[in-house]
Amino acid sequence: MQVKTDIEIAQACSKRKITEIAKIAGVDEKYLEQYGSYKAKVDYAMLRDKANEPDGKLILVTAITPTPAGEGKTTTSVGLTDGLRRIGKNAIVALREPSLGPVFGIKGGAAGGGYAQVVPMEDINLHFTGDFHAIGAANNLLAAMLDNHIQQGNSLGIDPKAITWKRAVDMNDRQLRHIIDGIGGRLQGVPREDGFDITVASEVMAVLCLSRDIPDLKARLGRMIVGYTYKGEPVTAHDLKAEGAMTALLKDALKPNLVQTLEGTPAFVHGGPFANIAHGCNSITATRMAMKLADYAVTEAGFAADLGAEKFLDIKCRMADLHPSAVVVVATVRALKYHGGVAKADLNQENLEALEKGLPNLLQHVSNIKDVFGLPCVVAINAFPTDTAAELALVEKKCHELGVNAALSEVWAKGGEGGVALAEEVVRLCEEPNSFRQSYELDMSIEEKLNAIAVKIYHADGVDLTGPARKQLKQLTDLGFAGMPICMAKTQYSFSDDAALLGAPSGFRITVRNLKVAAGAGFIVALTGDIMTMPGLPKVPAAERIDVDENGVISGLF
Repeated sequence: MQVKTDIEIAQACSKRKITEIAKIAGVDEKYLEQYGSYKAKVDYAMLRDKANEPDGKLILVTAITPTPAGEGKTTTSVGLTDGLRRIGKNAIVALREPSLGPVFGIKGGAAGGGYAQVVPMEDINLHFTGDFHAIGAANNLLAAMLDNHIQQGNSLGIDPKAITWKRAVDMNDRQLRHIIDGIGGRLQGVPREDGFDITVASEVMAVLCLSRDIPDLKARLGRMIVGYTYKGEPVTAHDLKAEGAMTALLKDALKPNLVQTLEGTPAFVHGGPFANIAHGCNSITATRMAMKLADYAVTEAGFAADLGAEKFLDIKCRMADLHPSAVVVVATVRALKYHGGVAKADLNQENLEALEKGLPNLLQHVSNIKDVFGLPCVVAINAFPTDTAAELALVEKKCHELGVNAALSEVWAKGGEGGVALAEEVVRLCEEPNSFRQSYELDMSIEEKLNAIAVKIYHADGVDLTGPARKQLKQLTDLGFAGMPICMAKTQYSFSDDAALLGAPSGFRITVRNLKVAAGAGFIVALTGDIMTMPGLPKVPAAERIDVDENGVISGLF
């Protein structure tokens, strides 16, 4: 029997009207703004009106270090939420929106998989409700106003060589990483070096995801630094009088999007910063709504626990005053064997020796959650048909040695039914007391915070700052930004800043080559290794496989 693709499964499901999903979620119609029959925005005024109502339990889903073998974090998040509802719990999932970059690049879609998906899958993976377009437009409006200010006389004294603000496009386009624009003359603009970030790396994305309401959004936008004057003083969006118009572009994008899983479970899908180059979490408003409406709110953070979970716990939870009740660490036997040195082509064969070599990657992530952040966790083994009983038993044994249970997750094949065991363990963990804490204190110096993340989370020997980064550190400290949390931009493929170091490496140091302040978002971005904020397409992009027939039915998203 031929196995259905993710998009075929999604297209075959019978979706409920979004008004019905809103009723299941407990969203009053007065807060609902429909975008067709199957998606809607929910007015953030609902949070204000429900401010005195209790919050549900918050569950974070994270994962081991990603590999080409796949881990299935979003799939697990969706299946876990469906599983919670299967055992009679009121649960809602809050996820990030996919970026067009990976949709047309490598992944080809990011709305879950198999029978644990959010729908309408094609809409979510493509234009959805236009949030990313609004973010890109606001980002580029600020860039246009900045260059126009310089062209029109530059009364602020902005140094064109000290501009830090880039333009943005939601596409993997390496050609735009570093450009020269403005060819000079009275009509063509002042020539200068420029570049593009992918939209998910724009500070506007981070600001949208961390803002509570319109006044907070406008204030954060106004604080964003676009460059420096000839005297070395920061220039903000407020100095350019840009935040009002930017907020006008973003006022609807700030409202979380309501959709559903294949099983009719309410799902918020809102915001989408990458965790390797940004803070990797969906919006505070979406998470807060899920917690107000449900007894169990499930959310995910991007990439592995050393990136997404660390930023969720050190940045998002700190800013939104969130206290998670439990953490799920997703792993696959195949991915662990890859970390143990097995080639992708050989992952379907039982290999206990390689599995044992790869297990330290999982165990280090689990230990970080338990011992650094003080949170209870469970390992979700995302099941594949090629997993053997001996391999599953070895993973379970090693987890038990750390005092953590492992639950087999079969949500890809069985939907919520395959997530019941995981759901039951999550409910048990949520009743346990925990001693949640961050990995560093805000009153530490920038360098101390960098070292805390590197040593405690990555298990590195420490941090080395390049000459330019050390100058930036002094400048940011002198300007009063040292008290902000840190957002590490680092390869997702390793605990280190070297993508080739798999497993749980030791004896390495993290090199920070650039430090910049995201004053609107409220954190300092540290770029490590060769990480870039504008990815490129692979040799064979997923876009080559995506098509649409004469009836408008899309194929190739997976």
